[in-house]
Order: sequence, then structure tokens, then C-alpha cells
Amino acid sequence: MRILLTNDDGIHAPGLKVLEEIARQFSDDIWICAPSEEQSGAGHSLTLNRPVRLHQHGERRFAISGTPTDSVMMALRTVMPDAPELILSGVNRGANLADDITYSGTVSAAIEGALAGVRSIAFSQVYAREGMGDDVPFGAALEWGPKVLEKLIDAPMAERTLINVNFPAIAADAVKGIRVVRQGFHDYKRGTIVEGRDPRGYRYFWFGLDQIEHTLDHGTDLEAIEDGYVAVTPLQLDLTHYSTIGIFADRFAD
Repeated sequence: MRILLTNDDGIHAPGLKVLEEIARQFSDDIWICAPSEEQSGAGHSLTLNRPVRLHQHGERRFAISGTPTDSVMMALRTVMPDAPELILSGVNRGANLADDITYSGTVSAAIEGALAGVRSIAFSQVYAREGMGDDVPFGAALEWGPKVLEKLIDAPMAERTLINVNFPAIAADAVKGIRVVRQGFHDYKRGTIVEGRDPRGYRYFWFGLDQIEHTLDHGTDLEAIEDGYVAVTPLQLDLTHYSTIGIFADRFAD
């Protein structure tokens, strides 16, 4: 199986090394195409206002001076001689849960793969931000990633769907198992905005990453992680709210 690996934390991110270790348990035909630098929060953005540079870092290992979406597009259209059968994105440093997936470059890389008709899975390692810095423990992802992938690698999937996987912020031997759950939703109280001034006296603003409040509705990814389980969530790209179509159609009817 030909597998493409990507992420949003950058080509040198520890989580990408973890993902490669997971992937090599299933194939030796591994390709890597990831952003040159961290692109967290890039969402499904595409670079259109400047050229994108491609740099090779070794055999089948490439970096893109752009977003996770750019990376997948470049891999499929320029880097790889043949299309991959599987795209894995991650392992992200931090959670991609609930409505935060709309910001996620990790999930968006998998979205781009799904749009191209390739089976795509996003992996994220939840961790406690307080006092951690870059020292994120990926033990749960490393141990449970292969167990999850083994079940998903040939599972039936509809077109334009992808899978979002999150590993809880606990030791691997403390993980209780795997739950297939729906996407949850946070109480929308986004983190603080920190204001400061640069050395030239100009104001700047930095978005904080305070803990976001959420309601642990039953059967959601938020609840699964809180309970110590790996959360597996199938996602679809069709954002249409079908039950509203008829209501709006009646309003616009002649």
C-alpha cells in the first residue's frame, strides 16, 4: 500500500515521526509531503498570493512552503508518480475535537485527500497545555495508532468522507479503549486576545489558547476523550442542512 503522510505542525515535527512509525507497520511505500513550518490553525486554506516552494529532504520526503492543503495537492499532482491509496495526517500536537476541526490544518489535509478520492485519516494527540511547552507525550498515539489504523485501513467508506481520530492525554496503558462517536460542540467562549507592543511601539494582538468550555453531550468525541478513550469520528464534506432546504424553498417560491 502506498501511503502519503502529512501534517500541519511541519516537516520536522515529532508527531510526524510518530505517524511514520505507525505507518511503517503497514507498508514500506511511505511518502512524506508536509509544510516547511508550522501551519496550525490554517484550516483548509490554499496559497494563492505567492509561489509555493518545494524542497526535498531525503528519499520520498518533501517540504512545502505552504499549508497542509498545499502539501496534499503538491503530493498528488507533482511529487508522487502514482496516487496513494491512503493519506494519514498528523500526529497533531494537540486536540482536534468538536467544532475546532474547522480550524484544523491536520483535518483539512485529510479533507483535501477525501476530495481527491483517497481514503484519508487525521490523527491528533490531546495533551495538557499547562507547563508542557513542546514536550508533548505521544505515547497513547504510538501505542493505539496501529490498533485504530488496522481496523480503518480497509473499512468501507462513502465518497467524500474522512475519519478524525483523537488520542486522550493519558498514558498508553491507561487508555480504556476505542469509541466511535459523533462530533461534539464547544460552548463558544474562545480564548483570550493578548495585546502588546513591539519594539517599534506598534500594537499587536496574539490569540490565546485558554481552556475552552464545553458540554459533554453523550456520544461525542469530547466525552470519549474525557472518559479516557480514543475517539474515532467519521466526517463528511457535505455541509448541506437538508431539513432546512424545504423551509427556505417555500419562502422563495413564487
